[in-house]
Amino acid sequence: MKLRTIYSKHVSNFKLALKITRFMKAFKILSILIFLLVATSHSVVDGQQIVTLSKEKVEDKVRGAWAGKMIGVMYGRAMEFKATGVMYTGDISWTPQQVEKSLLEDDIYGQLSFMMTMEKLGLDAPVDSLVRNFANAGFPLCHANLQSRKNYFDHIPVGEAGKPENNMHADDIDFQIESDFIGFINPCMPQSSNKLCRRVGSIMSYGDGMYGGMYLSSIHALAYNSENIESLITNALKSIPQQSTYALCIKDVLTAYHQDSTDWKKAWEKIQHRWGDIDICAPYHTFNIDAKLNGAFVTIGLLYGGGDFRKTMEITIQSGQDTDCNTSNAAAVLGLIHGYKDIPDELKSYIPQIADKNFLYTSYSYNKAVQQTLVFIAENVKNNGGSVGSDSYFIKSQKPIAPKLEQGFRNIRMNYQVQVKDKANWKFDSNWKDFVYGDGDNDLYALATTPGATVEIDFTGTGVSLLGSWNVDAGKAKVYIDNRFIKEIDTYYREEAGKYDVNRAYLFHQFGLKNGKHTLKVIVSEDKNAHSSGNKLYIERIIAYKTSDK
Repeated sequence: MKLRTIYSKHVSNFKLALKITRFMKAFKILSILIFLLVATSHSVVDGQQIVTLSKEKVEDKVRGAWAGKMIGVMYGRAMEFKATGVMYTGDISWTPQQVEKSLLEDDIYGQLSFMMTMEKLGLDAPVDSLVRNFANAGFPLCHANLQSRKNYFDHIPVGEAGKPENNMHADDIDFQIESDFIGFINPCMPQSSNKLCRRVGSIMSYGDGMYGGMYLSSIHALAYNSENIESLITNALKSIPQQSTYALCIKDVLTAYHQDSTDWKKAWEKIQHRWGDIDICAPYHTFNIDAKLNGAFVTIGLLYGGGDFRKTMEITIQSGQDTDCNTSNAAAVLGLIHGYKDIPDELKSYIPQIADKNFLYTSYSYNKAVQQTLVFIAENVKNNGGSVGSDSYFIKSQKPIAPKLEQGFRNIRMNYQVQVKDKANWKFDSNWKDFVYGDGDNDLYALATTPGATVEIDFTGTGVSLLGSWNVDAGKAKVYIDNRFIKEIDTYYREEAGKYDVNRAYLFHQFGLKNGKHTLKVIVSEDKNAHSSGNKLYIERIIAYKTSDK
């Protein structure tokens, strides 16, 4: 009887313990669900979805986004343009200490310069203030950004500087590189992101160059509330015109992914075959800084990387071209999706040691960039009908909406080029002499040293551009086509710009000519920029263009 009683007590205690264990498990699961509900929840008010994000979660995502940019830019830095038109097959090395050099990278300090202006003047800072501060900043620029700075100094009106008639780099990657912060500060609000993209992007881009920034920043905005990369890409595409060549290029990536989601190289080959030789900036070279091609490589990395940081970055690097910019964009997306806490320690472990050091040319450190991003988020949430509580953001989420289609160079392709070294094709008068920059640029220039110097060259096609160099001692010149005066160009710039063949300065361009034979004539002017120390003219080649359906 006693034994039965003892056994009965043990059984009773065991059942009680089992109930307690089950209760504790259920309580733990319920706690997790409550936390997730608080961290991210959805409701509908007046037909519009309200997304609730905890401040803790948002800050972790913002920290992840900026850390991702820093890690990504240095992960791909050494391979930048080492593979152009082919896949990169070399080694990819990494040590956590490499991230410190991200403090010197234009891929980051360029967009921080816009944030600095907005911090002083507000998120609605006038575009002329944004471009003025950008143009007068101490850092050097290239391609579309450089042309926008030159256009500002040449008094081209705000809103006109990025247009194709004023910028041969309008389709370049520049705005795509600098657009991340716009998505960072617009969680779940791609329409608000697009509006700010329009204002900032007009400084240096148009058409595909603008759409690259809109697409990437839309991915960032949507990544606050989604971890599905394919869904992010599909929805972000809705932020740009569906018939734009940028959207068509990204759609080709998605099609290739749907056909084979395991072999990224097949996708790369399809993109390279169709889009790899389309580049208005340097069409005579395998170097390609076109926004859509590099945006496609970011997309390939994201899709085939499957959310893994290192795999995503390595695929993006192996795709080639502008590897540091592309990897920085891709890693920033993953930083937003996963948050700082889930970035592998092998990638982020050195960031705390440099978190309060300023990026070059800015007053922003990593920590300051994070905090200012959070300030802008709160302001944007409220400006777009949401609210900010003590622990959470209550965001009126937005569906992506595309702007009206704009295309800059859709049917313009290089027909052929003629360099100055091909002297038989040029008619120089006696006021020109040979010139070579050296220092890695051994191409022959023709240098005019006196007003009145004249050169003529025949070309065939529907357009022409004249390439060379801007400089501190460069002057003005009058340009004629078929003996009709077109415009006077000013080739003065505050420093040498145009060295190396993929960085040539576009001195002049004209499209829309009747297909056939034409004559370009250039005469050095008596007049010059008040800041210039001379009347020199540096020319290195012309490009003749044709109209193409591709």
